Amino acid sequence: MTTQLGLPEDIQACLFDLDGVVTKTAVVHAAAWKETFDAFLRERDGEDFRPFTDADYDEYVDGRPRADGVRSFLASRGIELPEGSPDDPPDAPTVHGVGNRKNALLLEKIRTQGVEAYDGTLRYIDAVRAQGLRTAIVSSSANTRDVLRSIDADRLFDVRIDGVVAAERKLPGKPRPDTFLAAARDLGVEPSRAAVFEDALAGMDAGRAGRFGYVVGVDRVGQSDALYAHGADRVVRDLAELGGHA
Repeated sequence: MTTQLGLPEDIQACLFDLDGVVTKTAVVHAAAWKETFDAFLRERDGEDFRPFTDADYDEYVDGRPRADGVRSFLASRGIELPEGSPDDPPDAPTVHGVGNRKNALLLEKIRTQGVEAYDGTLRYIDAVRAQGLRTAIVSSSANTRDVLRSIDADRLFDVRIDGVVAAERKLPGKPRPDTFLAAARDLGVEPSRAAVFEDALAGMDAGRAGRFGYVVGVDRVGQSDALYAHGADRVVRDLAELGGHA
């Protein structure tokens, strides 16, 4: 049995990813990653370099913490870099340097282009809260708080587990379920009574690994089959499809 929110009746909390679910920033992230990796590969391999692709983004980067994304993609190309440290400058030839280069590009794109929210998601979260369910934002981004404030959405979440909190608590990122599990724990809800909302394949893997009660894949780019294959219970193009009226 499902409720008017499109969820099983025993769900008590909803855990939302940020980029691609709440905000239209997934494409901005993808563009920043491509610019970063293409510049790195061009410098390393010359003009005959093999560019970073949308498939690379989906498989190795999307949904993962920044440094994990760097390691994962470079490993797929047989490239190893020194780890460096989180405060490495953006031009440092290290994992953290490459990640910081991407973040600098991302922040510049957000500054110049702004941030937009998915209205269907905001209406759905309002409906969720009106029904008495608790909510959390779960993102690998260290910029989560600023992004939410920019769209006046920080008020919509009882708990925030983001890149900053994950680093403080030493939580491994997606596809491991630890950040989602931490959100459920902070909300006082068993994972089996929580629903996960994600657009990334790594997020689907995390939802399945954490044995959450329901996993909703949000398909913004035409990867419905892959979202189901990675553990989605249901896939929608927009959360408005689930129903709910605030």
